[in-house]
Amino acid sequence: MTSKVSIPQLALGLLLAAAAPAAAQTAPNTTPPKSQAEQGTGIGTVGKSIPVAEYYEGGQTAMYDFIAKELHYPPLAKRNRIQGQCIISFQLNADGTMQDLRIVKQLGGGTGEEALRVVKLLKFKKPELPIRASLPIVFKLGVTGSNATEAQ
Repeated sequence: MTSKVSIPQLALGLLLAAAAPAAAQTAPNTTPPKSQAEQGTGIGTVGKSIPVAEYYEGGQTAMYDFIAKELHYPPLAKRNRIQGQCIISFQLNADGTMQDLRIVKQLGGGTGEEALRVVKLLKFKKPELPIRASLPIVFKLGVTGSNATEAQ
């Protein structure tokens, strides 16, 4: 016995069959990639290398370990549960000193000022030429491996 399928039903079936693989391809990945912050480096940008970190003794990991140790979560930001990334811009001079430090992006609640304070504490080796750099500083409440945590 054969069943008759109308042309609109056939077209709908073909349309649904064609859409199924596309929907499967665009489905979100349920396993998020392991970020460097989850690996304990304290870096808020996933998989990014910070070029100026090569001039820090010990490299990027050592630089973010120092930042994590020195960074204090501002009380106002903690109370208001402010989280995210601040960006500090500066020029690293040929003699290893920094100048023209400025907050490019801040979250409020004192986070930009705290990030600026900590970046001023960093000691870099001498590059061959002056370098303009931006450094992301992450504020995340209660997560091990971030630059700053609630404990303080």
